[in-house]
Amino acid sequence: MSGRGFSMRISRRYLFLLSIVVVIATLLSTLKLPYYIYKPGHADALEGMVEIEGGFTSEGDMHLVTVSGIQATPVQYVWSKLYPHHEIVPLEQVRPEGVTDEDYRHAQLQLMESSQQAAVAVAYEAADADITIDYEGIFVVSVVENMPAEGQLEIGDLIVSIDGQSVKTAEDLIDYVATKQAGDTVELKLIREDEELNKQLTLKSFADDPEKFGIGVQLVTDRKVSVDPEVHFSSGNIGGPSAGLMFSLKIYDLLTAEDLTKGYTIAGTGEVDYEGNVARVGGVDKKVVAADKAGVDLFFAPFEAGASNSNYELAKETAKNINSSLEVVPVDTFTDAVNYLEQLPAKTN
Repeated sequence: MSGRGFSMRISRRYLFLLSIVVVIATLLSTLKLPYYIYKPGHADALEGMVEIEGGFTSEGDMHLVTVSGIQATPVQYVWSKLYPHHEIVPLEQVRPEGVTDEDYRHAQLQLMESSQQAAVAVAYEAADADITIDYEGIFVVSVVENMPAEGQLEIGDLIVSIDGQSVKTAEDLIDYVATKQAGDTVELKLIREDEELNKQLTLKSFADDPEKFGIGVQLVTDRKVSVDPEVHFSSGNIGGPSAGLMFSLKIYDLLTAEDLTKGYTIAGTGEVDYEGNVARVGGVDKKVVAADKAGVDLFFAPFEAGASNSNYELAKETAKNINSSLEVVPVDTFTDAVNYLEQLPAKTN
């Protein structure tokens, strides 16, 4: 009897300790910390992701490259401390307080759609294909904390005029605000969920750069791009603007008879604007790691007019540090990338 009682006490103690272990393990693996982890993502083939009926085929492949991001748990936080090219940043740098996961995801998808439209325009114009662009307004994709737009504007708002003047592009609004001074008031007309609203905002200097002032929003231009033949994207939940350069190269390759790939596996990064300029993006070191794992031959990176801390310099340094054989190529424009590929000898196996 006493032996059975002792055994029951051991069993209860064991179950109690096991329960504590399970609770701790669950907390360590699921508790969300106020940090965000960036790490190498994937090199995703654009074949099938970008399609044009009757488009030309190529021997090689083109890829966009992603950075993976997730809010940290204690286990992931410690794990990321041990791995190179894993970056831990405060959550508010990624998703300001008050911005939900859904808001952030929507903003990133909006930036992706905007980058696709810019890529279409650049590629179709370079290929001398049929294209028409209609301007419909400016979308708000993020709001800066402690600036005039906070609490007044929301992600997804469509701004159509400022002080009674219609605006077609984000640059129109930025240029108009530049004619004002901090302390001046501007009136915005916007559309939110099919409702027309008017908002008066007083321009304010930015805390981190007192020489700059504004209302505190990030904007993208809502353009309706019509092309013939039509181009179709199926990029899923990939967000952000950094695939713009690779989209434009893939579209141009589909529209032109010459095989732009020359048989190589090509990847790269860089936001492209409607004039074909390639701009700096984040996470280029992680993208080089992802490209190397995918066996990429060439990697385009923004040169930033030769800046010492350019995406190109970081990409080249990362490729060297991981002993990668991929060739890192600097570009400032879409045309730079096309010229490089056109002059490249065909790949020999």
